[in-house]
Amino acid sequence: MPEPSGVETLFTPFDVKSLRLKNRFVMAPMSRYFATGGVPNQEMAAYYARRAAGGVGLIVTEGTYVGDPAAGPNARVPHFYGAESLSGWQRVVEAVHAEGVPIIPQLWHTGAYRGNAPEFNPAHESVSPSGIGLTGEPVGRALSASSVERIFDYFAESAVHAQRLGFDGLEIHGAHGYLPDQFMWSNTNRRDDIWAESSAFSARLVARVRSAVGSEFPIFYRFSQWKLENYDARLVSTPDELRALLSPLVEAGVDVFHASTRRYWLPEFPEEVIGEGRDRNLSGWVREVTGVPTVTVGSVGLDHSFYEDGNDNQRAAPASLAPLIERFDRGEFDLVAVGRALLSDPEWVNKIRDGRVEDLIDYRVSHRSTLS
Repeated sequence: MPEPSGVETLFTPFDVKSLRLKNRFVMAPMSRYFATGGVPNQEMAAYYARRAAGGVGLIVTEGTYVGDPAAGPNARVPHFYGAESLSGWQRVVEAVHAEGVPIIPQLWHTGAYRGNAPEFNPAHESVSPSGIGLTGEPVGRALSASSVERIFDYFAESAVHAQRLGFDGLEIHGAHGYLPDQFMWSNTNRRDDIWAESSAFSARLVARVRSAVGSEFPIFYRFSQWKLENYDARLVSTPDELRALLSPLVEAGVDVFHASTRRYWLPEFPEEVIGEGRDRNLSGWVREVTGVPTVTVGSVGLDHSFYEDGNDNQRAAPASLAPLIERFDRGEFDLVAVGRALLSDPEWVNKIRDGRVEDLIDYRVSHRSTLS
């Protein structure tokens, strides 16, 4: 599987605000559940440092809970609050920076996805826009107006921690059916107040974080149409609807959209909607309608995508990057996030750069992760 010509275009620098990247490759956020008691440990620091040494231009950490006791269900997800956890993150930052690579945390609140019987903080009821889970079942309670404001505070507090610890920016997880996405989706947002409008919560969240960190600290926002329990879910059906949904977030302070898809090579909208020859993927459309840089993602470097049959227990071989390079050259994205390929092969980026594609390692179940 020789690599196509043109791969060098992905090894050009990229800047956004104070962030300087040596190439276009990003380590995608993937939950690994290493953090006993929510504290990042030395194993995590070594894990991220190894991928930094392997050639990526930027690392986005696994999802890390903000300070709300109801932020998520799992006791082994790292926290982004509390002295012990923040000290652990400090060690992670130092290890990655020692390899000359920037790193940003992904700030995470799962909302109703946490369920009614969470392992972590079970005495605290789950919260969401309307007390409704992703499949329509009652989950926890709806957030009051004052509780919504407190959620913004939790994210802003974690953002300030990120800046103080020396992170190079941050990412807000607004995808996959987690709390900000639940406010965007009519299936889970049935409110009749100011937070009923699909963009209102996320725009206010971004504005609060921007106010907390100032104008030059980069803010990434992860966005998707699909949900963890509904791959066919859609927030919008046309580019105009996409523009209306995301423009308030740009005005609030988003610098980069991380447009999450499961297969980067698929067009986002059907031809009958957008016309012939406009087969952009989600990141391409987000870039066009917002004017903001984007990250594309979705089975990059693998010969097939996962969760085809409801589980992630398959094996994938390396795949050519020719379709990715073609989309980059067409201006569909600025950065590309690589997930499972980097789990199996920390040297994946360096091998691509050096043309050592015969040395690439298959992804196998032993490298298992959960998308965050």
